[in-house]
Parts: sequence; structure tokens; C-alpha cells
Amino acid sequence: MIAQNYQNVIKKMALASEKYGVSIPELLAVSKKKPASAVAELYAQGQRHFGESYAQEGVEKVEQLQLHNDIVWHFIGPVQSNKTRMIASHFDWVQSVEREKILLRLNQQRPDGLPPLQVLLQMKIGDERSKSGADKNTLLDLLELGSQLEHITIRGLMCIPPPADSQSQQRAYFEQAQQFYHQHQQRFGMDVLSMGMSNDFEMAIACGSTMLRIGTELFGARE
Repeated sequence: MIAQNYQNVIKKMALASEKYGVSIPELLAVSKKKPASAVAELYAQGQRHFGESYAQEGVEKVEQLQLHNDIVWHFIGPVQSNKTRMIASHFDWVQSVEREKILLRLNQQRPDGLPPLQVLLQMKIGDERSKSGADKNTLLDLLELGSQLEHITIRGLMCIPPPADSQSQQRAYFEQAQQFYHQHQQRFGMDVLSMGMSNDFEMAIACGSTMLRIGTELFGARE
């Protein structure tokens, strides 16, 4: 089923990109709560970018699949201070940075022999108190700080909007991130806008997403 799901997602991405006249985004396969064997199965289809939300589980998969040394591992979950060393040592990207303390720890704990950690800043969208993310002023402070760090390269933004009742509401949420991204893209050299998941990726593509985070559509429902 994974191979068929993958082809279906690729087709849907291409159709949406053609519909809205935009480039096809990068596909990040969200493999959290799925076994390493499922990652290997999708890898065999040509997928290379995989996302994990739990540090320990992610590191175990990185180590189990280290023979597939061209996998690009993204950490996409909330970053806890006591997990930054583990994340900085094993992942290629971190998509969920929202605090100065975390950014500084990731920079400090990135091993010297590895290339800079590719970082996305998580932007708060909507008014849900439970949602993570930094407000616009904090984002600007983090962008300034990130430009001065040796072991960090800030590539852009990530967002997780609140649940929406319609595609027009989805679009309104994504346009908030798109507007901020375009406003500051050139100044800070950003080239990645990570938004869109299994239930809303068509509207994310319409709003210029450059990276989709797809789990359920690829691997099926999580237990």
C-alpha cells in the first residue's frame, strides 16, 4: 500500500501545482510512530526526506537505517531543552524552533564535523493557545540571531494552522505565513516555506508552500 499511496500523493501534488500555476513542493514523509521497515519501503520508491516528532524514536530509526546514508532526516516535533544535543547530533534539519534558548543550544551542540544544521522557525498561526510557534516580532529576533550563528543555517519558516472548516479558511491561515515569508525572504535569504499536511496540502500548495509534511496519506493512520 505504501508504494501506491506514494504514487497517489505525487500525482495529487503535481495536479495541485498545475492547477495553481506554482512549483511542485518538496515532499517530507512524516514517519513518526511508523517502523523503520516502512521508511525503508518508501525509500525504495525514491523518497529521501523523512520527518520525526519524537527525539528518541527518531534517533533509533536514524541508526537502524544508517546504511541508507542519503536519507535527509528532519525533526519536526516540539524541541525540548534536554533533547537538543540528541537532535543536533543526529538530524539534518529542525523544523520547529520557536525560542532563542533552543536555537542557541542547537548551535552550541551541533558537532563540529557535521555541516550546519538546517533550521526552520515555527510561526504561530491563528489564536489557539495550545498551538506552538513564535509571533512575528520573535521571528524577526530569531532570524537576526540565526544569521550570526556558525553551526545553524536558517532556511525559512514552518507553520501548523488550527483546524479549518473550509478551504477558504485554510487558505487564509496559510496566507499569513506566506505574507510574512515573502516580506522578509530576501533580507534573510530564506528559501523554504514548510506548510501543508495530509488534510490541507492543496491549499498549502496554492499559497506557495515549498515543502509538504505528509504522514497519513503515505503510511496510513497511526495507531
